[in-house]
Amino acid sequence: MKLNIFQIDAFTDKLFGGNPAAVIPLERWLDDSLMQRIALENNLSETVFFVPASQPDIDFEIRWFTPELEINLCGHATLASAYVLFHFSTFSKEEIHFSSNSGILKVKREGDLICMDFPSWKPEKLHGYPFEIPAMLGNVEIVGVYKHRDVLVELVNEESVKNCVPDLKLMKKHIDKMIITAAGHPRSDEASDRIDFVSRFFAPGAGVDEDPVTGSAHSQLIPFWSERLGKTEMHALQLSKRGGEIWCEQRGDRVIMKGKAAFYMKGEIELDIA
Repeated sequence: MKLNIFQIDAFTDKLFGGNPAAVIPLERWLDDSLMQRIALENNLSETVFFVPASQPDIDFEIRWFTPELEINLCGHATLASAYVLFHFSTFSKEEIHFSSNSGILKVKREGDLICMDFPSWKPEKLHGYPFEIPAMLGNVEIVGVYKHRDVLVELVNEESVKNCVPDLKLMKKHIDKMIITAAGHPRSDEASDRIDFVSRFFAPGAGVDEDPVTGSAHSQLIPFWSERLGKTEMHALQLSKRGGEIWCEQRGDRVIMKGKAAFYMKGEIELDIA
């Protein structure tokens, strides 16, 4: 069996930036254990698989795997999948409807941006600092701790997020995934250069120490900062070494994430199975 594989850098317009995802289009689902082994072999934060859907009004079913496990939502690999479908397939619609373990995800093109419609997961405040969080983050100044799917920790400023050196071994003992975030600031005098919030994302429990750019985290960050800042449209940066840029919108019980993508490679996997 031969499979096509693409590697796409998501949430960036520059090669070697953003978050790389391996994209593998399928005609039918492979065995779960085989997809997990392929994801481990790829050794990227996410390998995404999709198959043509059989139900009406749905184009594809989509699933995402880290090197260690399957997860229920991934933004950058969904953006990468849409990029592959728009540029390297015969798919001709303007909007893709994916069926996933997090419901229906709609993705369309807006100029050079890919626009994704995802669920809004507002995190709720936790009282106190559970799970040794201050020790995990090097005793940085914490404003508050929240949780929806993942633990979200608000820090006092952007520099604290950028310079944080977490204890990933301690984190893995208590928490699978953690977001740290703070309000952003203008990069220049131009209003268009305003960064509303910044973040970083750690997932040692899923086999990813630090994810470069994380769409699913922004399903939680967007409602959090929309309420905090009193605005629905925002511009965000993820402050990993590779860096990533996301244009965000809170829209009722959904969030809109827009980003760019860069093509890295296309290859072929040859599997010795029927």
